[in-house]
Amino acid sequence: MRKINMNLFKTMSKSAFVLFLLITTSLCAQNESLKSFPLTAVRLLDSPFKEAEQTDIHYLLSIDPDRLLAPYLREAGLKPKKESYGNWENTGLDGHIGGHYLTALSLMYASTGNQEILDRLNYMIDELNACQKNTGNGYVGGIPGGLNMWNEIAEGNIKAGLFSLNNKWVPIYNIHKTFAGLRDAWLIARNEIAKKMFIDLVDWFVGITSNLSDAQIQQILISEHGGINEVFADAYDITGNEKYLTLAKRLSDESILNPLLKQENKLVGKHANTQIPKVIGYERIAELSGDEEWEKASNFFWNTVVDEWTVSIGGNSVREHFHDPENFNSMLDSKEGPETCNTYNMLKLTKMLQAHHPSEKYMHFYERALYNHILSSQHPGDKGGFVYFTPMRPRHYRVYSQAQQGFWCCVGSGMENHAKYGEFIYAHKDEDLYVNLFIPSTLSWVEEGIKITQGNDFPYSEETSLKIKLNKRSKKFGIHIRKPDWVIENGFKVKVNDEKIEVEDLNNGYVLVKRRWRSGDVVNISLPMKTVVENMPDGSSWVSFVHGPIVLGAKTDTTDLKGLFADDSRMGHIANGALYPIDEAPMLVADDNNSFVKNLVPVKGKPLHYNIKKLIKNESYKNIELQPFYTIHDARYMLYWPTTTQELYKAKKEKLRTEEANKLSLELQTVDQIALGEQQPESDHGFKGEKTKAGEINNLHWRSSTAWFSYQLKNPESKARILRITYANLKDENVGFDLSLNGQKIEASKIDINKENKDLYVVDYIVPEIVNNKKTIGLKFIAREKKSTPKVFYVRLLK
Repeated sequence: MRKINMNLFKTMSKSAFVLFLLITTSLCAQNESLKSFPLTAVRLLDSPFKEAEQTDIHYLLSIDPDRLLAPYLREAGLKPKKESYGNWENTGLDGHIGGHYLTALSLMYASTGNQEILDRLNYMIDELNACQKNTGNGYVGGIPGGLNMWNEIAEGNIKAGLFSLNNKWVPIYNIHKTFAGLRDAWLIARNEIAKKMFIDLVDWFVGITSNLSDAQIQQILISEHGGINEVFADAYDITGNEKYLTLAKRLSDESILNPLLKQENKLVGKHANTQIPKVIGYERIAELSGDEEWEKASNFFWNTVVDEWTVSIGGNSVREHFHDPENFNSMLDSKEGPETCNTYNMLKLTKMLQAHHPSEKYMHFYERALYNHILSSQHPGDKGGFVYFTPMRPRHYRVYSQAQQGFWCCVGSGMENHAKYGEFIYAHKDEDLYVNLFIPSTLSWVEEGIKITQGNDFPYSEETSLKIKLNKRSKKFGIHIRKPDWVIENGFKVKVNDEKIEVEDLNNGYVLVKRRWRSGDVVNISLPMKTVVENMPDGSSWVSFVHGPIVLGAKTDTTDLKGLFADDSRMGHIANGALYPIDEAPMLVADDNNSFVKNLVPVKGKPLHYNIKKLIKNESYKNIELQPFYTIHDARYMLYWPTTTQELYKAKKEKLRTEEANKLSLELQTVDQIALGEQQPESDHGFKGEKTKAGEINNLHWRSSTAWFSYQLKNPESKARILRITYANLKDENVGFDLSLNGQKIEASKIDINKENKDLYVVDYIVPEIVNNKKTIGLKFIAREKKSTPKVFYVRLLK
């Protein structure tokens, strides 16, 4: 473990010292590492971030803690005080939000000092402590039947799928949130009870895994498991006990780690947010063990995700997966675009990497993702509410959670996102200060007797100021000011007390101003922003407008915003309103990207609003305006625009029309659909099965079984007439199976294969009359004796 210079902390309170350790000890035994300030040292001033913080406070306090605690009390053999929340909180992932809630409350208390938030946190910890004591072995969790399941695991009875473990919905992922919540309640909010609870829970898990071989550990890691390796690395850092670091390494998924160590991209088709927390763990272990190869692997992963899959707002993934990076058509087609949890985790990884090797590339991504994906993912109204998917599809929209109904993963991470905006505005190395972000705020650097007040109206004003207040009359130190790559050439200027000064460009994205400062000194930084267009990462002719770090989108209309505020339905997090034809979306016409920028016309009296009528041929869209994407809510929007030239306009329009006609015809005919082998589509359709496995071929996911597996299809208007299934290997001699629809068996193996596409077979079945009038249709694939079902890729229920 790294030795800390204790002289630095002589003037700190015990609470401040522990808060400081949370972040600084995570930054590796390297003299060159940047150290973050604790959230208690930074306070936001008026800005969109401050507004988001206040909205999040309201959301957090509107949650009923007794309903979140119900699964924990139930599993501990205690009587819940209230009924559990619904949605994911009572369908198998019970308790996962409780862990996120602990972290969010801890972060918010540190960020604001709000006493009501602290009282809520302490109540949660007291109740969870009672649960842990009643269980008696250190365990505390809300997983239904969790104790029996963990005992099975400890005995080596392991049945692991991508999103299940011993027939439970990702239980290690679930309990990781409890581990992290207890850790944060201790280290951030200084709750002493949480300290003992965390170590007891850690030791309980050590016991569960102590008799498992390395191969068995890797087997349980087939199932999504969050950042379980990270929290055990944290336990080592906190206690110095080597057994925790040893287990952290064992809990690192080698199937992902080994290719990264070889600098190989084997991520295509993988569930994106399953992988990112693993890599955060790899980097955390590298920090503490000094393993340079693991750090290189983490950095390779970061570069791959940012370069191959990240769109302009900083998000990545389609339907939660890393798609083919050479083709972003699925990104543009899908209503399930970048997932907020992915960006939440990518920011954590970015912050860790930036600490070791300060670079504009890390800060560029961090800032872009913070302003455009994270800030936009919370509804600004009284209800608050968090976004799961942010579609890139032209003229689609986002859906928001409600405090008493939606409990998705992105609600849990969303609670945290808006409680920690102060975490990386500033940093320091030795006695030098780093200014990373231009967010209005105050920094109280107690140890050095320095207070910084940053004021601006950024991004609406292209400048920021730093006012310096010292405990002494003067003090010599350096201020490293970030010089962003989005500033126009020769536009970056620094003044001290209204006098222009020469700065030292450090060629790492920062300039250095080092001098003897006096209390009352003011630093003014000019940040004139350039506007650019960015193509989709695959290089296709779809563009997004970016002004400085701010992505500009456009509202198109507010029609058919079905489920804008989600209910408790299993697929409520998806914007299931009509898909509007892409060929009817506004298309930009110009000769080249420079022409697009030149034809933006600023709207008088509306900063960062631009008229684009010179670029649009369709008269119905002549009046739409570009504006910061984070300000667009409750509307359909454009983020990426199809582009062409005058000469090719008609041909491109016709090509899009033909493609869309085929896609939307099928979409309009579809009653329900399942992408097999993908987590949310399967869990949203009540997946069950025995002796089943899942995989991926050419970016298509599948499931098969030597026993059976089943789903519940939705048929709300009783209009289902055709069941369309996409298979592989129907002619394989080992395949023999039947289908069952609400108990009505169909001999699926004895069919004419009349629709063939390479190795894929699309087969239509007539839905029996006795079945098609039901609101729910149970679909079951049944392998015959000594046979297997084929690999099944997709299921559609059609009108």
